[in-house]
Amino acid sequence: MTSPGRLHPVPRRSTSELIADQLREAIMYGSLSPGDQLGETDLASRLGVSRGPLREAMQRLVQEGLLRSERHRGLFVRELTADDVHDVYVARLAVERTSCALIMRGNRGEALARLTAALAALEEAAATGDRGAMSDADQAFHQALVSCSGNSRLERMAQTLLVETRMCLTVMQRSYPEPDELVEEHRKLLDAISDGDEELLLELISAHMMDTVERVNGGS
Repeated sequence: MTSPGRLHPVPRRSTSELIADQLREAIMYGSLSPGDQLGETDLASRLGVSRGPLREAMQRLVQEGLLRSERHRGLFVRELTADDVHDVYVARLAVERTSCALIMRGNRGEALARLTAALAALEEAAATGDRGAMSDADQAFHQALVSCSGNSRLERMAQTLLVETRMCLTVMQRSYPEPDELVEEHRKLLDAISDGDEELLLELISAHMMDTVERVNGGS
């Protein structure tokens, strides 16, 4: 066990982890689209890596549910249906409701500072009307919300769910909220934290998630 204050080697990330990060980001932003087949030879060449760590990275993404394996055919980027979108948001609700409860029992001041900055970034993105920028800022707000819970396991769960959320944009383009509506929903969350109203905060986060599901199902 390392003694407090002693210097120790900084852990290095493996090549497969770095490859997984790139593939995850490519899926998130649509460079690898739902239904695309991943060819080992092509990807290894594009990434400048050998097939060993590439296979390891792809299997990691299979475990995360971002890729699917077909026998004798290979790996494909997972396609999300309206039912998948519903499941993603139900899972996010479980993580974010718990995060909200922990925030109200923890360092609420730090949460307010971080989420105020995240809301300002969302307002800036909304002012441009750029759906991609709005989505990035929206996800950054929710990442900050979960991070403020102080629970690293919730953060890890949220990270995979937020990648899937970005993939959901293909399904929900027509039903994504208008800029003013999106900002107002997040401002209400911040106000509830500021007021110390846990009951309202939990009601708002539930409505925020399930309203999105209703919009998706109505627009699909």
